[in-house]
Amino acid sequence: MSILQSTNPVLSDSSLNRVFNAPEIRSGARSTTVSIPGVMAKTGFCTILALGAGAIGYSVIAANPGLLMIVNIAAFVLTIVLYFTIMAKPGFAMIGTPIYSVVQGFLMGGIAYLLDSILKAQGIELTGGVGIQAFIITGASMAAMLALHTFNIIRAGPRFTSVLGVVTLGIGLTYLASFIMSFFGAEIPYISLSSASQGGSSAMIGLGINALILIVAALWLLVDLQQVEQAAQSGAPKAMEWVLTFGLIVTLAWVFLEALKLVFRIAMMFGNRD
Repeated sequence: MSILQSTNPVLSDSSLNRVFNAPEIRSGARSTTVSIPGVMAKTGFCTILALGAGAIGYSVIAANPGLLMIVNIAAFVLTIVLYFTIMAKPGFAMIGTPIYSVVQGFLMGGIAYLLDSILKAQGIELTGGVGIQAFIITGASMAAMLALHTFNIIRAGPRFTSVLGVVTLGIGLTYLASFIMSFFGAEIPYISLSSASQGGSSAMIGLGINALILIVAALWLLVDLQQVEQAAQSGAPKAMEWVLTFGLIVTLAWVFLEALKLVFRIAMMFGNRD
């Protein structure tokens, strides 16, 4: 049995075991091991960084909308670079995770501005904007998964994680296909946010799919929490905390993105227009 049985869609089981056996990790003081409060504190710190960057990103994109695509591409590239860098040099996670948090926060702030501007153009005013609403949903998702994990209501065992992984792979391939099709002026029905403005069954199906994907993303938080618990129980070195935090932040970013889209869809469908 591996020390870390479960993971999120970014960090695979085999990858984390390579990290655990990396020289800079194993050479650490064994008397100082991973602790759940330690991981949660680092996650909280990175969340604060993301929130601050999000506020800046919202303002910058509002002044320069053309930067959003550049930031989007930069965030994607940085995620890939950070993943392989952290897998090769786990000690870099201490620097890489905060950097990732800032970039993702900036990107999410820009996306929130774009969605708010579309709603405003439709005469829809949303209290606090989509960003605040999405943050509430993300926080509620984290709290719910923490409760489910703490009270052993749902345990993320190997079968649970395998099924979730297959579903996530399907979602990822669908998003990739949608991204490629967008270059040719085409889109996958119900996946594109444009379906929210079409009304009728198209908008409802799109809303349902968005909600299901949000649930899948939130369930990865449950898997992440069990991963952290397993690392603490196995006596993993303290340096692993930043790697585990990276995994949690990646999942939270996904949950937030899906929450942004869900709030936007609901506002477009049911919002009061001026």
